[in-house]
Amino acid sequence: MINLTIDNKPVQVEEGTTILKAARKAGIHIPTLCHYELKGMKLENRPGGCRVCVVEVKGRRNLAPACATDCMEGMEVFTHSARVVNARRTVVELILSDHPADCLTCAKSGECELQSLAQYLGIRDIPFKGEQSHYRADFSPSIVRDMDKCIMCRRCETMCNKFQTVGALSGVNRGFKAVVAPAFEQDLQDSPCTFCGQCVMACPVGALTEVDHTRQVINAINDPKKTVVVQTAPAVRVALGEEFGMQPGEIVTGKMAAALRRLGFDYVFDTDFAADLTIMEEGTELLGRISKAMAGDKSVRLPILTSCCPGWVNFFEHNFPDMLDVPSTAKSPQQMFGAITKSYWAQKMGLKREDIVCVSIMPCVAKKYECQRDEFKVDGNPDVDYSLTTRELARFIKQYNLNLKDLPVEDFDSPLGQSTGAAVIFGTTGGVIEAATRTAYEVFTGKKLDKVDFTELRGMEGIRDAHVDFNGTDIHIGIAHGLSNARRLLEMVRNGEAQFHAIEVMACPGGCVGGAGQPYHHGNTEIIQKRADALYREDAGKPIRKSHENPDIQTLYKEFLGEPCGHLSHELLHTHYFDRTDKVVIEGK
Repeated sequence: MINLTIDNKPVQVEEGTTILKAARKAGIHIPTLCHYELKGMKLENRPGGCRVCVVEVKGRRNLAPACATDCMEGMEVFTHSARVVNARRTVVELILSDHPADCLTCAKSGECELQSLAQYLGIRDIPFKGEQSHYRADFSPSIVRDMDKCIMCRRCETMCNKFQTVGALSGVNRGFKAVVAPAFEQDLQDSPCTFCGQCVMACPVGALTEVDHTRQVINAINDPKKTVVVQTAPAVRVALGEEFGMQPGEIVTGKMAAALRRLGFDYVFDTDFAADLTIMEEGTELLGRISKAMAGDKSVRLPILTSCCPGWVNFFEHNFPDMLDVPSTAKSPQQMFGAITKSYWAQKMGLKREDIVCVSIMPCVAKKYECQRDEFKVDGNPDVDYSLTTRELARFIKQYNLNLKDLPVEDFDSPLGQSTGAAVIFGTTGGVIEAATRTAYEVFTGKKLDKVDFTELRGMEGIRDAHVDFNGTDIHIGIAHGLSNARRLLEMVRNGEAQFHAIEVMACPGGCVGGAGQPYHHGNTEIIQKRADALYREDAGKPIRKSHENPDIQTLYKEFLGEPCGHLSHELLHTHYFDRTDKVVIEGK
C-alpha cells in the first residue's frame, strides 16, 4: 500500500494506482478529457495527452498528468493550486482556439465534455487567435466524422483498438495536419469499421456522431400517401427515461408507446414480437444442426453463432471469412420485423409494400447500416426504411413538446405488438441465448420447462462459458460481449482450443443496453448494469416467458409462414454473409 496526501488529505492506495484514481477514491475532483474508462470491463487508457488533469507534486519541477502518473510513498499532491488552474485554463483555451464555435447546432451540445470543461474553468474568451485546422467531413451509413471538432484525445482510438479490436481508427499525420482517421484517411465505410458506434459513445465532443434520420421520418409521417409504422427494441424502454430525468433502468414501455402515437406514427409495434420470431427460426436452426451432428453428420458446422447484432455480423465478415457458414442465417429482429410488416401485415391491411414506411427505434448505431444493406431490400425497397437511436427518439419527443413522465401508459398495437419475457431479455448480454434455450429445451426434450431462468448464462464477464443440461444431453454455450472478447472466443474455436454448440456475441459492452445509440453513460458501467437488471425484471413480470408460446407468433406460422425454417421463412427471414476482407480501398489503387 502507498501512503500520500492529496490537497493535505491523507490517502492510502494500492501500489500502481494513478493519482487520478487516488483522488477519486478520496472524493477529490480532477477534471479530465483524454482519459476514458469502462469501469468493471477492464478498459482504461492512460494517455496523459491533453494535460487537463495536471497536478502539482511537491519536489517535482513540472506538473504531472494525474491519469498517467502513479502514486509514490510520501507524495504530496495539490490538485487546484494557482499554477495548476492556470495551466488547465491555458490548455483548454488552446484546444478551443482550434475548435469550431458552432455549439448551438452541434449534435453533442449539452453532452459535450469540452463545453462542460470550459464552463467549469470559467473560460469566456479565447486569447489565442489564428487559423483553424479543417478536414473533409465523412458521412458513412451510420456515423458522421467531423474532424474539425476532433481534439486528438484518442479516446475513439482506444475504444476501437483495445475494447473492440476493430482497428479502424488511429492517429495519422503530424503537426497541424494530425487527425484521428482510418488508414490513408479513407472513409469509414471503406475501412474495417463495423459501425458498432462505440467510438461515438467514447468521443467527448462532436467529432463523431450518429447519422440523424429524424427529418426523413417527420417527412414520412406528414406524407398522407404513406402508412408509417414504428418498432421499438427491448433495450430502448429501460434507457429512454434517462433523457427525461428518470433513473437508469426505469421501465417506460407504456409511456414510450404513448409518445410514439403522439408523434404521429400510424401503428406502434414492438421489436420484441420479432425477437420471439427470431427464436423460432434461430432455435430451429440450432436444434437442426445439433441433431445432425449427434447423428454423425460431419458436414454440420458447430458452434452456431447468433446473428442479431449487425456490428458483430460486420466484424466476422471482416475478420473471419473462413467461418461465414457458422453463424445462424436468421436475420436480426429488426429486419425480420420489416420483412413481416411489408408482407404478412401489408396483406392483412390491404397495403402495398412501397406505401409502407417502417421505422425502428434502436439502441444501436449499426442498425442504421444494417437496414441499408442490399440483401434486405426488395426491388430497391428496404424492409426497414429508417432507424433512429434512443437519443434521436428523445430529441424527437422533446421537439413535439412532450414530457415522457406526464404521458399515460398505453399498449402496443396488434398483431405485431405482443411479446414474451424471452424477447425482452434480447437487450442484454446472454439474453438471446437464454431466450433460445427456453424454447430449444422444450422442443429438444419434449418436456415442459418449469424453471425458465438460466442464471448461468447471465453476468457481465466479457467471456462466459456455461453448460446447460437438456435432460441428459450437455449443451455447451459460449457468450461474449465486446468485439475484443468475441475475437478471443472465435480464435479459440478456430484453433480447436474450445468446442461449443452455440455462441452468443454482442458488439457493445453489456449488450444492447450499452449500445452506442443509448443515452451517454460516460463510462459508468453501473448504468449499463441497471438497464440490464430492468430487462430481467420486465421478463419476470410477463405472463408468457417462452417465445414459442406467443399466440401471435403461432398465428403467424399458421396463417402465413407454415413452419420455422420452412420455404417461406427462408425467403423472408434468413440471409447470407459476405467476405469483406477486400473492402479496404486506397484512393487511386
